Amino acid sequence: MALSARRRYRPVDYWPGFVDALSTLLLVIIFLLTVFMVAQFLLGREVSGKDTALQRLNAQIAELTELLALERSTGRASKDEAASLMASLQAAESERDRLRAEAQSGASRADAAGGQVAELQGSLERERDLSARARSQVELLNQQISALRRQIAALEDALNASENRDRESQAKIADLGSRLNVALAQRVQELARYRSDFFGRLRQILADRPDVRVVGDRFVFQSEVLFDVGQAQLNDAAKPELDKLASALNELNRDIPGDINWVMRVDGHTDIRPTRGAYPSNWLLSSARAIAVVEYLVSKGVPPQRLLAAGFGEFQPLDTATTEDAYRRNRRIELKLTER
Repeated sequence: MALSARRRYRPVDYWPGFVDALSTLLLVIIFLLTVFMVAQFLLGREVSGKDTALQRLNAQIAELTELLALERSTGRASKDEAASLMASLQAAESERDRLRAEAQSGASRADAAGGQVAELQGSLERERDLSARARSQVELLNQQISALRRQIAALEDALNASENRDRESQAKIADLGSRLNVALAQRVQELARYRSDFFGRLRQILADRPDVRVVGDRFVFQSEVLFDVGQAQLNDAAKPELDKLASALNELNRDIPGDINWVMRVDGHTDIRPTRGAYPSNWLLSSARAIAVVEYLVSKGVPPQRLLAAGFGEFQPLDTATTEDAYRRNRRIELKLTER
């Protein structure tokens, strides 16, 4: 009786829960980094497109500014020419008046003065024509300057609208990131809770099996529990244990909401010694054993989309020693509940 009591007493192992918490935190951090990188990429691409549009607008504004400066320079030249013409006109009129006065003061000079007056009048008419054309050019330049100003105002409005859209896009991206973070945290918490419940059930189911143990966030079956040496067909002793596992998985599938993407990953591992017989490599043997477990669980009603088989060969050992005990520990089937 005393020996039986000592065997039934098992110390409480807090390590799996601690590892569960660490793995959950790691998943959250990885997802947040992924969301941040995607958001940064989308924002960088959006800002790059806006910078290109802004450069084009700045180039157009610079070109229009140069045209405006040229038109202003031409307008000033036309105004100077008009002023010069007006000065010449005034000089001609003064000369005409002077000649008229001279014509009235002496009859002998009347004919010559009359000819000069006529010539001056012709020059005056020509100067007036030139002045009218100059005024027309100035008016045309003023109209062109007004049109350029309207175009510049339209470009500034378009630039302001583009900047407003940029700010709105950045705000939307920030809001989307916040909502994704909240949704991710909720999903991770839910999956962590169901994972903890599932592992608690498995501990109760498999508590009397010394060859089944917990390593981190995984349940580990020694290969000898499920398979004969060098084989990938389940032995008869394995099926009752796998039936318990299938029952727990079916209950878990009913409990977890359908929008949480989870899978039970079945990993096959071997020792480092070469295989013999039907399987020419440890890769094939470990993969075949994982597939055999998955197929059996499917035959017991576990949805196939909730199962994943993986073979690792001898490349993920638990013990790197070259002893029989190390070889036995490395030959194993691991079960891990994780996200898809």
